[in-house]
Amino acid sequence: MGGGILGFIRSIYQLDTLDTRFTTPSSVPYKLAAEARNDPHGAQEGGLSKGKNAERSKWSTPEFYLYYLVFLVAIPYMFWVPFEVSRESDPRYPKFQRYLSDGWMLGRKVDVSDSQLRTIRGKIPHIFGLLVVQPLLRRVWKLFKPTRLEPGASETSPRAAEARLEQRISFDAFFGAILLTALHGTSGLKILGLLWLNYQVATRLPRKAVPWATWIFNLYVLVTMKVYDGYRFKTFVHLIPFAPNSLLDLASWMDNQQGLLNRWHILFNITILRLISFNLDYAWMTDRQGGSPIEKQLDPASLSERDRVGTPPPKSNYSFRNYFAYATYAPLYLAGPILTFNDYISQCRYKSASIELSRTVKYGIRCLLVLLAMEFVLHFNYANAISNARPDWSSYTPAQIALLSFFKLHIIWLKLLVPWRLFRFWALVDGIDPPENMLRCVSDNYSTLSFWRSWHRSFYRWTLRYIYIPLGGSNFRTLVSSAYSIVTYLAVFMFVAIWHDVDFQLLVWSWLIVAFFLPEIAAGYLFPRKKWEGRPTAYRMLCCVGAVGNVLMMISANVVGFGGGVDAMKALWEGLFRGLSGISFLTGSCIALFVGIQVMFEIRQSELRKGINLKC
Repeated sequence: MGGGILGFIRSIYQLDTLDTRFTTPSSVPYKLAAEARNDPHGAQEGGLSKGKNAERSKWSTPEFYLYYLVFLVAIPYMFWVPFEVSRESDPRYPKFQRYLSDGWMLGRKVDVSDSQLRTIRGKIPHIFGLLVVQPLLRRVWKLFKPTRLEPGASETSPRAAEARLEQRISFDAFFGAILLTALHGTSGLKILGLLWLNYQVATRLPRKAVPWATWIFNLYVLVTMKVYDGYRFKTFVHLIPFAPNSLLDLASWMDNQQGLLNRWHILFNITILRLISFNLDYAWMTDRQGGSPIEKQLDPASLSERDRVGTPPPKSNYSFRNYFAYATYAPLYLAGPILTFNDYISQCRYKSASIELSRTVKYGIRCLLVLLAMEFVLHFNYANAISNARPDWSSYTPAQIALLSFFKLHIIWLKLLVPWRLFRFWALVDGIDPPENMLRCVSDNYSTLSFWRSWHRSFYRWTLRYIYIPLGGSNFRTLVSSAYSIVTYLAVFMFVAIWHDVDFQLLVWSWLIVAFFLPEIAAGYLFPRKKWEGRPTAYRMLCCVGAVGNVLMMISANVVGFGGGVDAMKALWEGLFRGLSGISFLTGSCIALFVGIQVMFEIRQSELRKGINLKC
């Protein structure tokens, strides 16, 4: 019994439970990979090569026993320091007490002073309600609009697939219209207008003009919808010469009918990504003649993820109704994860083999555990409240400042992780398998390049498909190609910055990220692995030293972008070099980071021994 429970707990935290994309190569259909795992001789057929290029396990070596001792001291210390300054007995407690609210855990107050976090936390019951109601309504829809198949016809036949597509899309479009009205009220008309204009860009302009026009239109919307506060109706009426007062009154009334989310444009940036995806998928569809699964001699009911994303559906599927259903698909509408149009249509036609009841249940349990972790941190660590109270930072030690900043970054991670996981869980329950957004904990990263691959992973894959690859990717073999590659990286991260918000601070963040890429890329060329094959331990230690520097640079960049700006970064580093206590803490932190990164290395080697290479 005990072994069974422990085995179940371990299965909850397996990569395959999180997302089958992590354990199945993108070019291999999941069904084939699953069959290969059950066949001891089928690993190669399933795209897996266990143990290839992996090192021997170090978990039971004297070196790692020493690291475990460091962990036993460092991790409790990291939790204790911010907890201690969050206690009522701390003399500075009255200064930030007003930012705390009544909690439910062990008599503690809860820190929901971050407005975005407070909104997310307050909406979680509504998300759970929709998670139950929307799939139930789809079942009712199926009763009134069943898929009618000829006697003896297979459920995976082309006719059955088209019938399933029609059934799902018709419901998604219907529910999407209700969702827009409920969430945005009269502003739903603005969203509908933007969707229609974007659709005209894709379908009415010459093929060569579509990509450029798509980017110009959507970047214009991305910037102006925030500058003009969501395009208020009254603003448009003022543009009309001699507009009657009755029209102004109507516009004012419509501006006040905003639905449940009165600022629709705050979350519309995620929809912008879907608009661009549809337009570019449509444009590329016209370039790929003979690209259907049947013409490629593929099983359309068991496509690999690469084929689902890269193989366009028939042109008739690029209708406005299908496009509207995709753009407003309820589980992913507000925050993602991001699914491409081609993948959405493919999964509407054929249910993904990766959606299994047992895996979905385990994923749901993992969502609840993440939610509980967030509640624990908010009840015992008041980093946001302390920061919002504009404290005298000179009264805090460098260790307290650094660890409060460290946990503030984790709170940002949690407030994004919780809704992303809940919305993905909702999609899985509804029969759609979008990519997992967060692969690793924010603490389990040592590479700037790899961090970008694992944080908001669906957005990373989106930028890869629609920006990075079309611009030519990267190549640092010559001076000219290196300069072009840097421009490509700048284009990607400046778009990411503008997509988050029209803010100069975020632009600085994007430049810092690209600047911090360069030392890592240069180190890869100066110290290639193949030249150190005879000295693997020395190479691992060298890489770890470089990774410590990487982590310090990533912390600095994220403090600038999301933790208080350039001034906050300067204050942090000045505090670390102010006096013996600051330097001692920085030295101890670097030692702890060195030990932690060695463990991160071994985690990835463990994955390699299982045939899994996540490249992050």
